Amino acid sequence: MCIDQELLEIICCPDTHQDLSLISVRQLGLLNDAQKIGDLIRREGNAVEYNLSGGLIREDGEVVYPIREGIPVLLSEEAIILSEDLKVEFFKDS
Repeated sequence: MCIDQELLEIICCPDTHQDLSLISVRQLGLLNDAQKIGDLIRREGNAVEYNLSGGLIREDGEVVYPIREGIPVLLSEEAIILSEDLKVEFFKDS
């Protein structure tokens, strides 16, 4: 997934205003694997019901905003909260 660098420099988390960065292909795979088994949960408490085409992770590593069909979804209720287990895998070897 490619997002224009200029766009990345101006967008931020709508809640905390922290910087966002593009997740890696490996991290995207982890998210989509978790989604398939129902372990990927949005802030509102419902499971994510679609495969992500990418994601933007908040600077503190707690939240990922999905990219659907190439469009970043920067809505607070759509934010994906990373579980502790997923965070461990997410940041392994980084």
